[in-house]
Amino acid sequence: MNFSGKVVVITGAGGGIGRATALAFANAGAKLLLVDLDSQLGEESLAQVRARGAAAEFLRADVSRSADVRAYVAKAVDEHGRIDCFFNNAGIEGKVGPIYEVEEDAFDTIISVNLKGVFLGLRHVLPVMLKQRGGTIVNTASVAALVGSPGLSAYVASKHGVLGLTRAASTDVAGYGVRVNAVCPGPVQTRMIRSLEEQRSPKNPEAAAAAMRAAIPTGRYATPEEVANVVLYLCSELSGNVTGTHITIDGGRSGSGGAVGAVHR
Repeated sequence: MNFSGKVVVITGAGGGIGRATALAFANAGAKLLLVDLDSQLGEESLAQVRARGAAAEFLRADVSRSADVRAYVAKAVDEHGRIDCFFNNAGIEGKVGPIYEVEEDAFDTIISVNLKGVFLGLRHVLPVMLKQRGGTIVNTASVAALVGSPGLSAYVASKHGVLGLTRAASTDVAGYGVRVNAVCPGPVQTRMIRSLEEQRSPKNPEAAAAAMRAAIPTGRYATPEEVANVVLYLCSELSGNVTGTHITIDGGRSGSGGAVGAVHR
């Protein structure tokens, strides 16, 4: 998978999956624009990407704000003239708790980042790709987009919505040489899964981790690099006729049935 000369935009680039994917694209020769709300994490990812010898820039942006999304799209186009690959990845987990205890503003925040943020990315990146008559987009959904997950109603709703947007958008643009797919990670070794472990069992987060690992047929969490490999595949010519679908990276958990108590990134 050679991405030499390709222009790649990644949101949530400061997080575990975003950073691993940025490094994978850097190793494959891409030019990168990294986007994150957390400037410190974003700059750390930028330094690591540049250490690989890749041309890269960082832009702080809130993916739930139209002006910020337009700004990162404009920066990519102004500097490189195009966007070949877009990893629409930014997201948050929120607080764990039953739906009847979820505050309205907390629900709105998760939907705004995880679902509206993906919509805005599609809304403003797709016209660029349609004009150039080509491009690939990968949205980050979750195994929680496929099944329920106790205590994460807003997160689950947002990720189900991401799959809906993926399917709908793919049908709108397939005739223009543009592909839209999604990845559905299960538990991944990142800050987000550690947050979930601590919320589920504040006094003994390792017990929560052990319970989640026990429910995974492979017996372990995925690594961010394993998710990144799937993203690169979906952005490559190897998946040239793949669009409107998703790939699950969860160690077989969703295939075993039942609810999933995991988020990622």
